[in-house]
Amino acid sequence: AAALLVAAVALLLHPGIGLAAVLAGLVLVARGLTGAAAAVWRCTLTGSWRDHRKRVPPGPVRRAATVVTAAAVLTLGLAAFSYGGAVTSPSNSSLAIRSVEWLRDNGGKGVVSYAERVFYTATAPSQGGPTLRTLPQLGVGGGATRRANAVYRPPSVPAAIHPRLPGEGVWHATQARFATDPAPPILITSVRPDPRYPRVVAGLAWIDPRRARISLYPGLKEPPGSAPGAKAVPRAARSGLLATFNSGFKHTDGKGGFFANGRLLEPLRPGMATVVGTRSGVDVRTWHGGPHPAPGVLFARQNLPLIVDRGRLNPDLRDGSRWGVTVGNAVMVWRSGIGVDRRGNLIYAAADYQTARGLARVLIRAGAVRAMELDINSYWVTLNTYAKPGARGAQKLLPGMTRPSTRYLTPDDRDFFAVSTP
Repeated sequence: AAALLVAAVALLLHPGIGLAAVLAGLVLVARGLTGAAAAVWRCTLTGSWRDHRKRVPPGPVRRAATVVTAAAVLTLGLAAFSYGGAVTSPSNSSLAIRSVEWLRDNGGKGVVSYAERVFYTATAPSQGGPTLRTLPQLGVGGGATRRANAVYRPPSVPAAIHPRLPGEGVWHATQARFATDPAPPILITSVRPDPRYPRVVAGLAWIDPRRARISLYPGLKEPPGSAPGAKAVPRAARSGLLATFNSGFKHTDGKGGFFANGRLLEPLRPGMATVVGTRSGVDVRTWHGGPHPAPGVLFARQNLPLIVDRGRLNPDLRDGSRWGVTVGNAVMVWRSGIGVDRRGNLIYAAADYQTARGLARVLIRAGAVRAMELDINSYWVTLNTYAKPGARGAQKLLPGMTRPSTRYLTPDDRDFFAVSTP
C-alpha cells in the first residue's frame, strides 16, 4: 500500500514522471549495489554462502527499503507507459532525440541542461591554431554581377580575419537562373566570424522579401495544437522553392507566440522579438501589439528578446538563460538567428561554436540592424537551398549542419520558414 501511494504521488506530479523515472532507476541501482555489498559482508562474517542465504527477520530498515524499491518499480512502469507514447507518436527525429525531448518535457529539463552544458563545455574548441585555407563552395556564379540602376545588391561581408580567403563574404546566387541577375531573391555566403577561432565558419543568407515570398509552416509537434496537415512544404508550392530554414525554440522553452495561415496557435506576447510577415514585406522587431495580430499580418513567430537593436548588441547579452533556456548565453553551440537590414532585407546566420553574443556580432557584420535568435543546438539548426526548380538539388548552407538537405520536404517536428519565388 505504501509503495502504491508513493507511485501515485509520482503520477500526480506529472509532468515530472521523467525525472521520477531517473530517480527510480538510481534507487534500484543503489538498492542492488547495497544488497550485493550486504550479502558479501554477511558471507564474510559467517564464512558460508549458505548461511548468508538464510532468511533474516525483516526489520524497519528492510521494510522501508522494500517499500522504496516497490515504489521505484511502479514509477518506472508509469514512466515506461509515458515514454512509449512519446517515442511512438509521429516524428522525424531520431530515437535518441525523442528520448531526450521526453525527459526534458517531463521534469528532467535541469538534468538535460546540465548534461548539455558539460558536453558542450568539454568539446568547445581551443582558441588560436591554424586557420582554414578554403571555405565551403556555396551557390553558383562568381558573385560579381552587373548592377542595374536603382537595384540594390548587398556588398560583400567585411572580413573578420585577414587575409580574406577566396570567396569569403562574397554573395552567390543559389540557382543558375539567378547567377547573372542584378537583383536575385536570395544570396548566400560564408565567413570566418572570430579571429580567436580561425577554423569556425558561419553561413549567411540574404533574402529580398520584395522578390521572394516568405512562408511559415507549423510542424508535427511545434507549435502545440497545430492543425492537421503535411507539416512540410506542400508539393504544389515546390516549383519556385528557393530555401527553407529553421524557426525558433519550442513553445515550452521560448514562450513565444505563433500565428500562421489565419490561425493563432500561441498568443503573441509584448516585448518579444518577432518575425512578422505582412503584405508589404517581412520585418524583425519587438512586438508591441496585443495577443492577436492585426488584420494584414500573414504570420508572426516570436522567440526571446532581440539580440540586436539599432545595429547594436543588446546590452543584456550575458551569461544566463535569457537567450538559451537549455544551455545559456555563453555556452558555445550551434546557433541560428535572423535579422533585417536598413533596406528591409532579411539576413539569416548560422554557425557552430557560438555564444548568443557571437551570433549577434555575425548578424551585425552582415548588415543587420535588428535581429533575433532562432533555434540552437546542432540537431535543430538548418538552412537548405535548392539548386533547381521543384526543390531539386537540395544543398545545406554549411556541410556541418546535422540534418539532411531534404529536411522540410517531409513532415518535420518543428515549425519552419520557406522562401520561394512569388
